[in-house]
Amino acid sequence: MAKKENRKSRKRRKILLAIIMILFVGVVLTTSTYAWFTANTTVTVNTIDVNVSTSAGLQISADARDWKAILTNNDLLNASWTGKINQIPNGSDEVTVPVSTIGNVDSNGLMEMYRGTVETKTSDGSNILTAIKSTETDGTSGDFIAFDLFFLSSEKQMIYLTSESSVVFSGSADKGIQNAARVALIKEGSVAYGADPSTAWAIKGNLAKLIWEPNFDVHKASGVSNASLVYGKTTSTSGAAKLSYYGVKAPIALGDEVALNDTSSTWFAPVTTVESPASGIPTTQYIQAFEVEEGITKVRIYMWIEGQDVDCEDHASGSALAFSLQFSINDKAD
Repeated sequence: MAKKENRKSRKRRKILLAIIMILFVGVVLTTSTYAWFTANTTVTVNTIDVNVSTSAGLQISADARDWKAILTNNDLLNASWTGKINQIPNGSDEVTVPVSTIGNVDSNGLMEMYRGTVETKTSDGSNILTAIKSTETDGTSGDFIAFDLFFLSSEKQMIYLTSESSVVFSGSADKGIQNAARVALIKEGSVAYGADPSTAWAIKGNLAKLIWEPNFDVHKASGVSNASLVYGKTTSTSGAAKLSYYGVKAPIALGDEVALNDTSSTWFAPVTTVESPASGIPTTQYIQAFEVEEGITKVRIYMWIEGQDVDCEDHASGSALAFSLQFSINDKAD
């Protein structure tokens, strides 16, 4: 009888324990045509709203010290702990730009990101790509969004990205920049219950990583044209097959004269993403994200516009973008 009651109790806990995390990022793009954005074209991030709620057996924190059932963006902005590097827009129309990555995580637990610029080759006027490494700075906005979360769990369990997760345009004009968006979830590590918060702060690693491409199967006409003209790829505006792409993995100097469609292993490498169609993650099978351990698990989140995506081109500027993420311990809707 006790075993039966324990099974029922665990089942009820699985149903009740829900991690709900919704992040809305308003992004307004200026105007200025090609892969990446040409000079002086930027992405202005207005706000980021974070709402994380949990129930019995699981809590979340911005500092591995102050555990809550609900966590907001102010908690992330105001969190104070040794080693924190949260790069989050604070709502003051700060500027960010497209970047690219292959998902490498360095010794500091940070994903290597590269900011690209389209330059004109002096000899023939053709367009070439240069790139410099972009590393996040705590307490400011930047070229992309990045922050750490700490999960306190009473047991080891898998976390899933639910059908409420999406990346969509949020302004008056849909220019398709959401089709170039990416989200990365990096499980950095765990410490046991009762451990000093500083041990959780110090975690730097990459035990599991997921790069999510939410709108792989839709493109604007300009994105279809860019895919053909720049990358030599054929696609369609809807129901498209997933396009492979090469992320930037190293700095590219002007003198290297690297073409926009270059795939040389010196500067580029193929990227593996987990995709969901524009219609959304199915309610019948959520995307497996990462596993939390019994104790405290540190997870780092990145959100960016991928410059190497065919939809990252100037026609996509002048629109707005919203990221929404929801996590659950259930692998599908009840």
